[in-house]
This record gives sequence, C-alpha cells and structure tokens, in this order.
Amino acid sequence: MTDTFAPEAEQPPSRRWLGLFLLLVPLLIAGLVFWWGFNRSQPHQFSGSVIQGLSAAPDFTLSSDRGPVSLSDYAGKVVMIYFGYTFCPDVCPTTLADAAAAVDSLSEDDAEDVQLIFVTIDPARDTADRIGEYVRHFDDRFVGLTGTEEEIGSVATLYGIYYRAGEGSEATGYLMEHTATLLVIDQAGNLKIVIPFGVEADAIASDLEYMLR
Repeated sequence: MTDTFAPEAEQPPSRRWLGLFLLLVPLLIAGLVFWWGFNRSQPHQFSGSVIQGLSAAPDFTLSSDRGPVSLSDYAGKVVMIYFGYTFCPDVCPTTLADAAAAVDSLSEDDAEDVQLIFVTIDPARDTADRIGEYVRHFDDRFVGLTGTEEEIGSVATLYGIYYRAGEGSEATGYLMEHTATLLVIDQAGNLKIVIPFGVEADAIASDLEYMLR
C-alpha cells in the first residue's frame, strides 16, 4: 500500500499568537528581574554633598508656635533642616516647595519618618506664630522655629550657616543673605547630606527613600 502525503494541518492564528505570548512572557519577566537587580546593585547617587564618616548632628532647642522643639524630639527620623526667613522672596519658598513635593511623593509610611525643620535667620521679624503659619503653608508636617538673636546665632554656627542682613528696597526693608543648603540628618542622628539650592523634588525624594531603606 502506498503512503499518501498528508500535509501538516496549519495551526489557527489564535494558537500561534498564544504560543508566541507564552514564549515572550518568561523573557519579559526575566528582563524585568535583571533590570530590577541591576538597579538595586548600583550605588545611589546623592543629589548633594555626602558627609563622609559619622558626624553627629548637634542637638538644639528653639521655639515654635506650639512650644519648645528640640532636634532630639525627632530621633529615629530622617530630618531636613533649612535655615531661612519668611520674608525671603525666592530661595526659601522654592526650597520649601521642593521639600514638600518630595515628602508628598513618598509612601505614607516613609513620609511619617521624615521631618523638616525650618529655622529662621531673621528672628527680629519671624515670630513663632508667623513662622509656624509660614511653614504649614507648604506642609502641615513642617515645623518652624525661632528664638533670640543669640540662640539663632548659636544654632547657625553649629551647622556652619552664614547669614547677615543685606540691602533691600524701600518696600521690602532689609533682606537676608544666607546659606541656602538643605541639611539632611539620617535616622541615626548623623548629618548625612548637604543639598544645594536648585535640586528638584524628585532628586530630594530619591535621597530620602534611599536613607529610609
């Protein structure tokens, strides 16, 4: 009996797509796992200058509109400290807005472990009530601190902050010249990063997330 040639039945298009899909899914998963692992293995690039070694952040106590506040009140949290003043026309509000956006972008749990402290370098105009209202305009969780000229000077010196009254206009009165860096303290209480002015919120958030790992 002679065998007759029987061509292989062609698979319907739906089965071919299913086969292709089943082939690609494992490859896609493997690629994602590799990408995730590769990124996790890369050193984090901080957005500011990293303080090498352990440098314990000096504790201090100043006044807020809700009573005395010490840096040590926030032990265990990542703390951002900024020295500025409420009458600042540009640098201070920009920095606080970026910091607020950075905190907002964190998960709820991470945001609970971050605290921003705003210390005035213009205590003559920044009363406790004024600075409290000012910082909460950016984020309800932010704390604004003031004190006497001597108290502010002592804390600023501890953190290497420069400031002085400069010329303004008839409308503004004097303006303050000051260091415009955002200081970040890790959860162990060590000064970890000095972030310069102009770093955007997503970069600040990336640093905070890394420090909270």
